[in-house]
Amino acid sequence: MIEAELLTKHYGKTVTMSARTIGRIVGALFLLAYVVYLAGGALADAGPASTVVLSHVASHQTQISAGALLMLANSAAVVGIGVLIFPILRRHHQLSAYGYLAAQVVQGVMLAMGVVFLLLRIPLAQAHSGSNAVVLGAVAQAAQEANHYSFWIGMAAVGIGGLLLCRVLLRERLAPTILAACGLAGYAIFLAGAMLQILGHNVGVALSIPGGIFEITFGALLIAKGFPEGQTRDNEALTPSLPAALTATSGGPAT
Repeated sequence: MIEAELLTKHYGKTVTMSARTIGRIVGALFLLAYVVYLAGGALADAGPASTVVLSHVASHQTQISAGALLMLANSAAVVGIGVLIFPILRRHHQLSAYGYLAAQVVQGVMLAMGVVFLLLRIPLAQAHSGSNAVVLGAVAQAAQEANHYSFWIGMAAVGIGGLLLCRVLLRERLAPTILAACGLAGYAIFLAGAMLQILGHNVGVALSIPGGIFEITFGALLIAKGFPEGQTRDNEALTPSLPAALTATSGGPAT
C-alpha cells in the first residue's frame, strides 16, 4: 500500500496517511475552496471596477471583511491541496509534482493579494469625503482593477497546474480515463480563457466552465474513493526484471 509521508511529526513519530485518505481530504478541499471563495466573493462584492461605490463599502464593512476572510480561506485550501497531493504525484512524475505545487502556491498568493486590494476599499471609504472624494474613488477603482488582474493571473496558474495534474492522472490511471482527458481539455480551455481575460477579452468566466466542472466532479470522486493504492509505473517496470537478475546471481553466470 502506498503511504504518503507528511512533513509533520506527532509524539516524535512521522505521520503517514494512505493515498486513499489523502485523496478524500484533497477532494473535500477542492469543493470547500469553491464554496468559500464564491461565498466570500458575494459578501465582498468583488465586481468590476465600474461598480465600486465607496458609500456602499463604508456601510458594509463587516460584511466585506467577512467575505475577505472566506476568500483567504480559499487561498489556504488551494495551497493545502498542492501540499497534500505532492507526495502522490511525486511517486509518478517529480517534475509534474513540483510544477503543480508551485502553481497552487502561485494561485493562493495571487488570490490573497487580490483580497488585500479589496480590503483597501475600507480605509478609502472611511476617508471618502469632501474635496478628496474623486481621487479616493479613482484609487478604489484602481484597487478593484488590481484585484481583477490578481485573480486572473491566479487562474492562469490554475490552468497550468491543472494540465500537469491531469497529465499524471491520465498517464498513471489515477482517475478514470475519460475524466482525466476531459480535465486536460478543460484546463487547456481554462488557461486560454484566463490569458484572454488578462488581455482584455471578457471570455474568462465562460471558458472556465469546463475546468470548473472537472474540479467539482474530480473532488466528488476523490471524496468517494480517494486515490487508488498501488505501485508507481516505474516500480511496475522494474518488477519483472528482478527475478531474472536474482536468479542469475544465485545460480552463477548466465550462459
